[in-house]
Amino acid sequence: MTDQDMNVAVKNFLGSPRFAVAGASSDPSKFGHRVFAWYLQRSLPVTPLNPSRPSVSVSSKDYDTVPSPSALQQPKETALSVITPPSVTKKLLQEAKEAGVRAVWLQPGSFNDEILEYAMKEFPGAAVGGDGGRGGEGWCVLVDGDSGLRAAAKEQGRL
Repeated sequence: MTDQDMNVAVKNFLGSPRFAVAGASSDPSKFGHRVFAWYLQRSLPVTPLNPSRPSVSVSSKDYDTVPSPSALQQPKETALSVITPPSVTKKLLQEAKEAGVRAVWLQPGSFNDEILEYAMKEFPGAAVGGDGGRGGEGWCVLVDGDSGLRAAAKEQGRL
């Protein structure tokens, strides 16, 4: 996939009306916490997804979690950031597809080649992941998200 194709996928992802973070965490040292906080800091509507915790805390505020993509209130309007180990990611993506999730962003470390290929096939033009982006680790919402938000807003006529 070219950088241009991935930039389109980033705009499609960030143009979603709702977001969810699979692997959201209360631990500030974890990427699941940092990515969830990124959405909150930008006042984006985001739901934490964590099957083993009833809530996660960011900046001393608790947010109720949902256990899976099928438990999202409006999955067809939701783009899902994935910060889970590859051993969990494939099943998560299958459930997200079945629930109607519109786009996925596979954060570095959440996938292998097989999972990335599956995501690109099942979420055509709306799966972000792999090599590229502005950071050295690959496409990451923490590094590439702000420019993607600007591009999505411009495309939707909000800028």
